[in-house]
Amino acid sequence: LGLGFLGLLYGLAILLPAIGVTIRRLHDGDRSGWWILIALVPFIGFIVLLVFMILPGTEGDNQYGPDPVKEPEP
Repeated sequence: LGLGFLGLLYGLAILLPAIGVTIRRLHDGDRSGWWILIALVPFIGFIVLLVFMILPGTEGDNQYGPDPVKEPEP
């Protein structure tokens, strides 16, 4: 029961927030959140998703909302 159970509990607790952050990052790059499913392709899918996460987001507003890095105008 020990650490295995705690590890499982921790993994389940961070699963939804991790998916949410990944989808938000994909939206920063003007990509659909459905691209997260590419991770289901063994090895290659993880690499593609990692590259999408590393690339800079689009500058300015995109179809998913305003640029989160842009300074608000006074």
